[in-house]
Amino acid sequence: MKLSQFKYKLPKTAIATYPVETRDESRLMVLNRKDGSIEHKMFKDILAYFVEGDVMIMNNTKVFPARMYGNKEKTGAKIEVFLLRELNRESLLWDVLVDPARKIRIGNKLYFGDDDNELVAEVIDNTTSRGRTLRFLFDGPYEDFKAKLFSFGEMPIPRYIGREAEELDKDRYQTIYSKNEGAVAAPTAGLHFSRELLKRLEIKGVNFAEVTLHVGLGTFRPVEVEDITKHKMDSEQIIIPAEAAKMVSDAQDRRQRVCAIGTTAMRTIESSVSTDSRLKPYTGWTNKFIYPPYDFSIADCMVTNFHMPESTLLMMISAFGGYDHVMNAYKVALKEGYRFLSYGDAMLII
Repeated sequence: MKLSQFKYKLPKTAIATYPVETRDESRLMVLNRKDGSIEHKMFKDILAYFVEGDVMIMNNTKVFPARMYGNKEKTGAKIEVFLLRELNRESLLWDVLVDPARKIRIGNKLYFGDDDNELVAEVIDNTTSRGRTLRFLFDGPYEDFKAKLFSFGEMPIPRYIGREAEELDKDRYQTIYSKNEGAVAAPTAGLHFSRELLKRLEIKGVNFAEVTLHVGLGTFRPVEVEDITKHKMDSEQIIIPAEAAKMVSDAQDRRQRVCAIGTTAMRTIESSVSTDSRLKPYTGWTNKFIYPPYDFSIADCMVTNFHMPESTLLMMISAFGGYDHVMNAYKVALKEGYRFLSYGDAMLII
């Protein structure tokens, strides 16, 4: 398929800039992928679509405060530093993006905070046009360094939201079941689950299989080729525990519903599938790119948000829900005033 087939007009007014007051009171569009029929619900109504023994596969990655602002030595120029991932714990090396990049060269020092509470980093390598490797200079226990580093950071809400991060984002740009720190973007389909809703699902007998995919900035990287088969995904770290794999396989054996909560959970499970279409335990990396046509092996339903035009996320859900059905659902969503992107409403594809 071609990139232009995933283009649609997304008005700025449709982009959610804040989450709804209560997590599970966002709207939920239910799309039947067999006939394309659509229902309009509240997210907490998702309870009605699952029965005892069904499994929800959830990405338990935890977002860390990745966006920092520092000053360049001598000039004092303000520099944005976006932490991507830790390279070496002992040497305090981090892979980062800097902006403006033209001002930052190997050997430069960056200062965060002030004289009373300061952290210093040295640029030791260039990785990409905006990418740098930083060595942080800190004398003390690693836990104290990590606490200080993150004290200078803010939650990395996407730029398209159009505002700076606020206090509420520390809680709301994080799923309530987040555990494994390592993401620079939230697995947004999971943001709709409240503690109360999870408890009600648990009481009903729904099982939760936790996997991990540490979401990187590649999730926002635009596709720049018309032939989408030539697009390359960034690699992201994934973990599929044996317990989760068994829970999913048992549900498949019982012919019960297996639901991927979000595109990241779907990418994770589709990255480690046995020849008999069973989920295999795995710890490693994935750069799997899912687009139409694609035969899914594990999940028979999924929860997702409404995504950017021409994004790899839209391509994946089009592969799962059917291209024509999904593109029509997006037209309906815009007409009906659904809220789009990270803090927006949700879609259940069954």
